[in-house]
Amino acid sequence: MKTNVENINITKASGLKVPFNKGKLKQSLLRSGANSEQADEVIEEILEMLVEGMSTRKIYKTAFRLLKNVSRSFAARYKLKHAIMELGPSGFPFEQFVAELLKHKGYKTQVGIIVKGHCVNHEIDVIAEKDEHHFMIECKFHNRQGYVCDVKIPLYIQSRFLDVETTWKKLKGHSEKFHQGWIVTNTRFTEDAAQYGRCMNLNLIGWDYPKNNGLKDWIDGSGLHPVTCLTTLTQREKQQLLDKKIVLCKTMHHNHSVLQSIGIKPPRLGKVMEECEALCQEFSYKHELTK
Repeated sequence: MKTNVENINITKASGLKVPFNKGKLKQSLLRSGANSEQADEVIEEILEMLVEGMSTRKIYKTAFRLLKNVSRSFAARYKLKHAIMELGPSGFPFEQFVAELLKHKGYKTQVGIIVKGHCVNHEIDVIAEKDEHHFMIECKFHNRQGYVCDVKIPLYIQSRFLDVETTWKKLKGHSEKFHQGWIVTNTRFTEDAAQYGRCMNLNLIGWDYPKNNGLKDWIDGSGLHPVTCLTTLTQREKQQLLDKKIVLCKTMHHNHSVLQSIGIKPPRLGKVMEECEALCQEFSYKHELTK
């Protein structure tokens, strides 16, 4: 085993070098469903191969392979961030996925709606309503790592929201409603972007922002995983499902015919369904952290 692993730097997708963080790796393994002992075994193997400058991608691929040997559903949860990026290349499946997460939270949602603003019309990615809340949500999807949303994006979205809000407030019953613009991204925000959002009351949801209530927390808490998580499907099969506007494993969990429609037959059908069922179970890793 390597000694002084804290002094070893690894290379992120952006090219930035950061110290290897054993605790952060273990946390991500526990999030997958692995128990503390299983996570430690994976970490031991990674420490044996760790060298200065190693890419986070190589570490991820190794951990994914090792987890897959333990449980396909663990590996599927572990690849969540990559699976979200596989919802592309267009952003529409991501918009559908965000809408499904909001439905789980009790919102009524619409996707890809043209809305009349005070000055011009706007195509809104997701509109969400619940009780006296009415939200205009823009989804910023990236299918490659290393991208961040800088301050220009919330500046632009806020101006669009203000144009739409002017019209919304004139709707019957809306004068007293709480209207707000949102941005949801599968990557991160710069500090300037986050500061602008807080200042303007523009709700920003990033991969891990705000703390404990980011996109990955929404997914962990809901048990709603994208079909691209599945390790039992090929890339072509995943794309076929997305083309049919099927973004959730949960959809297939309750409907075998969806998988049969893209040519999946027994006994493989049973393996895919088994993985779907495991992923659809709500799972909390937090109890493992206290062991």
